[in-house]
Amino acid sequence: MSGALPPRPPTPSSTPSGAAAFFDLDKTIIAGSSALAFSRPFLRKGLITRRAALRSGYAQLLLVLSGADANTMESLRRSLSALCTGWEVAQIRTIVDEALHDIVAPLVYAEATDLIAEHRAAGDEVVVLSASGLEVVEPIAALVGAHRCLATRMTVADGRYTGEIEYYCYGEEKAQAARRIADERGYRLADCRAYSDSITDLPLLEAVGHPTAVNPDRALRREAELRGWPILTFAHPVRLRFRPAAPPAPVVAAGIVVAAALVGAGWFGHRRLSRPVLGGVP
Repeated sequence: MSGALPPRPPTPSSTPSGAAAFFDLDKTIIAGSSALAFSRPFLRKGLITRRAALRSGYAQLLLVLSGADANTMESLRRSLSALCTGWEVAQIRTIVDEALHDIVAPLVYAEATDLIAEHRAAGDEVVVLSASGLEVVEPIAALVGAHRCLATRMTVADGRYTGEIEYYCYGEEKAQAARRIADERGYRLADCRAYSDSITDLPLLEAVGHPTAVNPDRALRREAELRGWPILTFAHPVRLRFRPAAPPAPVVAAGIVVAAALVGAGWFGHRRLSRPVLGGVP
């Protein structure tokens, strides 16, 4: 099925349509995990061990094969929080700035950018909602032409991550975020659209009037077929010109660079990968 939007009454491009299009990030806008992509530069900078980097690939494979349920994602969240404690925010931002263009820009789906362009031309507000960290999500959202993004943020004290997650943009929270944006902007959720690959985003898809599964995992594919939702296949990554996003204001708690689903570097909680890697981190 193509990514073209269903016909709607003509809307001048300078006038908002009164609707939003909510996009997940990983496997919806980009091919793969935005967070996993940074395992190698994190390894080079000494933030993670070689064993952690090797495990990240296996963890990603398991997620790709089986999908990530809520229990798995909660395990990832806890492990990630422990792993990131003490990391310097400035160092993480430098790593992202240095690596983002080469690592992420070639992963963006051409079909996703075309669809985002269609929404923009129709006057829709394009919003990226992602469990990945803010420092990664912001520049990717700018790269693809989104109007705004919401992403996971971790609390910072004295320039370092504390290990506490201030805002976790995952699951039901994505649906709540969509409701808040619709209320703030005066949109009817029945007129809004949402796109995701994961069953964990079912609350978001249920919240809007026009849900679409993109490269869905097995559970979401079953749900979409049962409900008669459109299913899109995005398969053509294309390198886009990088446009760096403005850095967050210093007074705002920084986002974690890696996804809450960072498999990379942080999935120590999975039973099949249960041996300790860093002192005291299960």
